[in-house]
Amino acid sequence: MKFATTSTRPLTAIGVGLASVGFIALSCPPSTPHLRLAATTRSVTSPAEGAYWHTRTLWKSTHPRQLGSGSNRYWVEEQRISENWTSPDGRNWHAYRELGTRPKSAADEKAWRRDGSPARWSRTAEGTTVSLSTKPSKGRVSLTKGPAVFYVADQQLSYEELQRLPADPAGLRSWIERAVRVPRAEPDAKVPEDAVDGQVTRVLTELLHMVPVPKEVRVAAYRALPTMPGVRSLGKVKDTLGRTGEGFSIDHTQPRQKDPKIVATSHVIIDTGTMSLLAKELKSTRGGKPFLNKTWTETMLQVGWTDDKPSVPALP
Repeated sequence: MKFATTSTRPLTAIGVGLASVGFIALSCPPSTPHLRLAATTRSVTSPAEGAYWHTRTLWKSTHPRQLGSGSNRYWVEEQRISENWTSPDGRNWHAYRELGTRPKSAADEKAWRRDGSPARWSRTAEGTTVSLSTKPSKGRVSLTKGPAVFYVADQQLSYEELQRLPADPAGLRSWIERAVRVPRAEPDAKVPEDAVDGQVTRVLTELLHMVPVPKEVRVAAYRALPTMPGVRSLGKVKDTLGRTGEGFSIDHTQPRQKDPKIVATSHVIIDTGTMSLLAKELKSTRGGKPFLNKTWTETMLQVGWTDDKPSVPALP
C-alpha cells in the first residue's frame, strides 16, 4: 500500500499493512528512499460491540458580541448537540441540533429580563446582524458525501487498517509524524516542519474518540500525548458533568500563525478506564484579552459502539 500525493491524500497506513504484507512503502519523490516498517500481526475481525462507531457531543460557546440595548447588555451562550455514526465499511452520518441561546450567567439573565426577555435576536447590542433564538432547532441528520473511509492524519484508511495502527506510543507517534509529512499535490499545502508537532498532537487526541481504533491504540495515544512539545499534565480533574479523568494542557500557539497576538490553549480530559476523551476546552486570548471567536467547550456524552441507527439528536 502507498500514500498518494494528491490533494485528497487517499489511503494508506504507514507500517500498518495487511496480514500478508511484510512492509509498507511510502509514495515519495524518486530521490527519496522508500521507508520500510514492520507490519503488525494483530488479527482483524468485524466489531462485535455494535453496528456503528458513535459519538454524541455537547458544544458550548459564548457568543462573541453582547446582546441587549442601552445599559441592559448581556452575554449569551450558544449550545448544540452533534452526533456521528460510522459503520465499519466507512460510511458516515452526521447530525446536529441547536439547543437554543441562553443568558450566560445569573447577572446576564437579569439584564436579559430587563431587556424584555426576548426569545429571538436579529442584531447585537452594537448593531451587527445575527440570527439567534432561545428555542431548539428541529435538527438534521445526513449521510456524509465523499469516500467511505476513516480519516486519520489526513489519510483515508479502511476499518482493517485502523485495527493495525501501531499500539505502542513511540511507534504510533512515528506513524503519525510520517503521515502528516506526506507530500501533497499542491506545494503550498505542505505542512511546515515547525507545525508537525501540533498536527501530531491533534491526531493523538482525535484517536481517543473520533475513529474505532482498538483500545490498545487509544492507550498508546494517551501515553504518547504527554511526550509532545507544549503538552503539560494537569493530573486528576473533573469535567462539567463531574466525571473524573486525567487532564492535559496543550499549547496551540503556532510560530507561523497569521495573528501572532492570539494565544490558544486547550484542556483535554481523558477517561483512563475506557481510554476515551471526556471533554475538551479551547481558550484563546488576543492581545491578552479573551478572544471568544476561538473559545469553546466540547463534552463527550457518548463514545463507543452502538446499534442505534442515525437520527436527529434528541434533546438532553
